[in-house]
Amino acid sequence: MADKKHGRNAVCGQLQIAFDPPKKPKRNKYATACSFLASLASILLGYDIGVMSGAIIYIKKDLNINDVQVEILAGILNLYSLIGSAAAGRTSDWIGRRNTMVVAAVIFFVGAILMGFATNYAFLMFGRFVAGIGVGYALMIAPVYTAEVSPASSRGFLTSFPEVFINGGILLGYVSNFAFSKLPANLSWRFMLGIGAVPSVFLAISVLAMPESPRWLVMQGRLSEARTVLKKISESPEEADLRLSEIKEAAGIPECCNDDVVEVPKRPKGDSVWRELFVSPTPAIKHILLTGLGIHFFQQASGIDSVVLYSPTIFEKAGIKSDTDRLLATVAVGIIKTIFILVATFLLDRVGRRPLLLTSVGGMVMSLIFLSIGLTVIDHSDGTVFWAIALCITMVLVYVALFSIGAGPITWVYSSEIFPLRLRATGCGLAVALNRVTSGVVSMTFLSLEKAITIGGAFFLYAGLAGLAWVFFFTLMPETQGKTLEETEELFGNFFKWRSTLRELQAKEENNNAQIQMATVPAVGS
Repeated sequence: MADKKHGRNAVCGQLQIAFDPPKKPKRNKYATACSFLASLASILLGYDIGVMSGAIIYIKKDLNINDVQVEILAGILNLYSLIGSAAAGRTSDWIGRRNTMVVAAVIFFVGAILMGFATNYAFLMFGRFVAGIGVGYALMIAPVYTAEVSPASSRGFLTSFPEVFINGGILLGYVSNFAFSKLPANLSWRFMLGIGAVPSVFLAISVLAMPESPRWLVMQGRLSEARTVLKKISESPEEADLRLSEIKEAAGIPECCNDDVVEVPKRPKGDSVWRELFVSPTPAIKHILLTGLGIHFFQQASGIDSVVLYSPTIFEKAGIKSDTDRLLATVAVGIIKTIFILVATFLLDRVGRRPLLLTSVGGMVMSLIFLSIGLTVIDHSDGTVFWAIALCITMVLVYVALFSIGAGPITWVYSSEIFPLRLRATGCGLAVALNRVTSGVVSMTFLSLEKAITIGGAFFLYAGLAGLAWVFFFTLMPETQGKTLEETEELFGNFFKWRSTLRELQAKEENNNAQIQMATVPAVGS
């Protein structure tokens, strides 16, 4: 009896072991550190956006420029960054992801020094041109590198780091504005812009502690180095082997090739990549390209850069007249953005991309509508309307909080994980280019738009675009949470019918898991 009871307990124990859900693995500290260091590149853009919001107040006074020149100065960096983001794809495929970050840091350092020593508007615009190229490099390479070193289970958390650092950079820019606002006008903006050289120095130094991307190493045929890196950034040796196998398959390297250095099958040249993206794309590539570009377009078309870059102007329209008070209010915007982006990093791999994104954009629509109402009431009132002023300030803070918890980080996470390996650098480069073009158009038209349709009308327009974004995301974007970069491509190709594909993949995965569990449990009588 004792033996039979022991046997039943043993079988029950085996059944429990077999059917218990696997414990969630701890986050890989080495992969987290690599992602953290790589994301320092994103501070460059964030600092420039934040600092320019205050610097333009003093540049306008010192150089006697008009509103059109202010718009161009504030937004032109986004267009200049196109050169950097377009070149970054090829550069990162040529010299590696790691060295491309050094290129970004050096270029931005030179641009920041030039802006700090600018003596006139033309000189300042040249400094913006150089800094913009560095920003373009940084914007493209940081999310790509982070996605390529991140384990699937924590990729959302780690790939959101670039957006965290963009927000951190914005906050630093706002603080810099406030700190130097007491200086004479001809010195304050020069210190604000010139101090931006400091983050680029930290970025260049941090690269020394980072490994090269394992996916880039495989594409170069350097399997031994890739295997070494994967063992450090994976959560188990088995996961490292699986990731290496998947990357080799994506690179066209036979599974049996396990030499330290192998010859990689000839990859598509640049024109072949462009042909696969635009001339003869498969349905999956069409769907990936549409969603990858669409999410970047709508992120900026919803007006975030107008709110962040022109927040002193918005607060002035809302009734805050003192320069110092307006700059202090922008610091509050930066703090809120940074807090909520940190919250988002811990939710991405728990809640998923779609729920966060849809909640975020839906809330942005409502906050933009209420902001428009408040600004319109103030614009048409002769006296001070305190409830409208409070509404405007509150809605600005709510808007940036909602953006930071969803649309901000998920744009970079999602676009960096959906493109196949062979197209990733070029695809992400295109997405970043569209992001910067849209941002540039929004930034360089806000003051003109305000004059044409009023500031309330401008934010009604942004609310409408955010509403279109919500419909686009709901209908076309599959959930990618928990999928490896190589598995993600399977979710695309059916456009509006992607949910049926997801159900098929989930059923297939559940069937495979059931077979594995049944194979693990021995027969009771054996």
